[in-house]
Amino acid sequence: MSGGVDSSVSAYLLKKQGYDITGVHLTCWNEGGCSDKEERDARRAAQTLGIPFYVFDLRKDYADRVVNYMVNGYKRGITPNPDVMCNKEIKFGAFLERALAMGADYIATGHYTRLKVRNGVYSVYAGTDKNKDQSYFLWTLSQSQLKRVIFPVGELTKPQVRKIARKAGLHVADKKDSQGICFVGKTTLPGFLGRYLKQKKGLVLDTEGKVIGSHPGAHFYTIGQRHGLGIALSKPHYVIHKDVKKNTIVLAGENDRHLYQKEVCLGKLNLNPDFKSPSSVRARVRYRQTLQSARVSCTKDGCKLVFSKPVKFVAPGQSAVFYNTGGRLLGGGVILDK
Repeated sequence: MSGGVDSSVSAYLLKKQGYDITGVHLTCWNEGGCSDKEERDARRAAQTLGIPFYVFDLRKDYADRVVNYMVNGYKRGITPNPDVMCNKEIKFGAFLERALAMGADYIATGHYTRLKVRNGVYSVYAGTDKNKDQSYFLWTLSQSQLKRVIFPVGELTKPQVRKIARKAGLHVADKKDSQGICFVGKTTLPGFLGRYLKQKKGLVLDTEGKVIGSHPGAHFYTIGQRHGLGIALSKPHYVIHKDVKKNTIVLAGENDRHLYQKEVCLGKLNLNPDFKSPSSVRARVRYRQTLQSARVSCTKDGCKLVFSKPVKFVAPGQSAVFYNTGGRLLGGGVILDK
C-alpha cells in the first residue's frame, strides 16, 4: 500500500472478494520525509478497511538495486529506467520474496495492468485505462513472479477507481497521483545526479559537428531532452546523442532526420515462453509513446526491432516493449547503443 488511491482500492476489492489480506507499505526512499507522509496515508487506509498493516524497510535494497543502477547508467552514458528496475528488483523482487517467506500466497499491487493465463503461460496485458496503462514497466517479470501476482484495478479506469474509493470511505479517494521519479523528490534530475557525479565542462555540437555551446557534463543529459540545455537557440532543439568519453552532446532541430531511428537493437531480453520469432508486433521505446507497427527478430544474443516508420528519441538504456494486437505483452529488452 503506497498511500495512494490505486493500492488502497486494490486492498478494498480483494477484501470484498473474500481474500485474507494484509497491507504492506514499502519504505524505499525518504527524501524530505516523503515516505513518512505516504506511510501515514497507507496506514489510515488499512485502518479504514480493518486489515493488518506492516512497513517493510527496503531502503538498502532500493539504494543498491535501483539508485546505484540509475547513477551508474548515467555515468556510462546511457539513459536508464529506474521505474522498470524498481518493479523488477523491489516490488516483485525483495517485497515478493519477503511476503512469500512470511506465508503469503500472492502479492497484489495497484498497477493498471491485467494478467491472464493461457495454456499454462502467464501474460501481462495492457490495462483497460489506456491513459494509465503501466504494462510497459513490467516486461522484466518472470513466470514464477507472475504466478504470485494479482492486479485488482487492471480492468478499471482511474475515474472508476476514485468512485470506488469514495464509496468505501477511503480518505485518499481524490489524492493526486505521484509524478516523476519518486526518489528524486522536488529537486531536478541533474540536481540529484550532481550529488553522485562531478561536473565536467564539455562542448555542445550541432549535427554538422559545429560547436554551439557548452555544458556541465554529458552524463547529466537524456536523449530527447529539450529543456535545461543551458544555451539560447532561436528554435526548439533536442539532445540526439551524448558521448561521455569525449564529453560532448549533440543537438538537432525539431524536424531533423537525426531525431529518428528505424532499427533498434535490444539486449537483456525477457520474452514470453510461447513467443515466436520473427513476429509482427506493436512496440514502444518509451512510456506513453503511441504503439508503432514493427517487426521483431530474436536470437539467443538479442532482438532487433524494425519499425514500419522511423521513431523519435530512441535512447540506449531505456526499455523497448512489444505487444500483439490484443494488448498482450510479448516481451521486451534494453535498448543498446549501436
